[in-house]
Amino acid sequence: MDTPNAPIPEAAAPPGTPADVNRRLGALLGQIAAGDQAAFAEFYELTSRRVFGMARRVLIDVELSEDTTQEVFLQVWQNASKFNPEAGSPLAWLMTISHRRAVDKVRSSQSSTDREAKYGASSQDIDHDSVSDEVGSRLEAEAVVRCLATLTETQQESVRLAYYGGLTYREVAEKLNAAVPTIKSRIRDGLIRLKTCLGVS
Repeated sequence: MDTPNAPIPEAAAPPGTPADVNRRLGALLGQIAAGDQAAFAEFYELTSRRVFGMARRVLIDVELSEDTTQEVFLQVWQNASKFNPEAGSPLAWLMTISHRRAVDKVRSSQSSTDREAKYGASSQDIDHDSVSDEVGSRLEAEAVVRCLATLTETQQESVRLAYYGGLTYREVAEKLNAAVPTIKSRIRDGLIRLKTCLGVS
């Protein structure tokens, strides 16, 4: 069966409570595992906006984010049968795949950038300003990933769930079994540290 290849639409956010959404997504994953393209299309419609949002936060570059989103849903189509509801919710499983794909894309882009930079240094005809403009956004994305590593473990967890996972303060608090003011403080302090690391005023 051909793998579905849908464009990235302005998809509507999944309706209902998080529990309702996850029940529906879990049912759809079961159907996708059986090769149901209609179920895949609905799953895509319900979640593509979140996946693209996470990719965009990590990668910054729109085209790379679109490519990563398509790769994520290709992985969903191929590996839906591997989803284990006992290990977490369908949305958490999807967001984990999305984050890993985005980070892998950053590393891949950085590796490519390093090769281009080495070639550029040995070429007399290269337009260095053009190269700098082209790779700037990728270097910035790598810097964000690097600076995230400077946060405390609790700050990283809270920031990732809120900004990469697209969760609200309350949803983050419920997931981490912490008070909402505590989560707000962690995220605020984490963002301050990120800005300092990135040199953002």
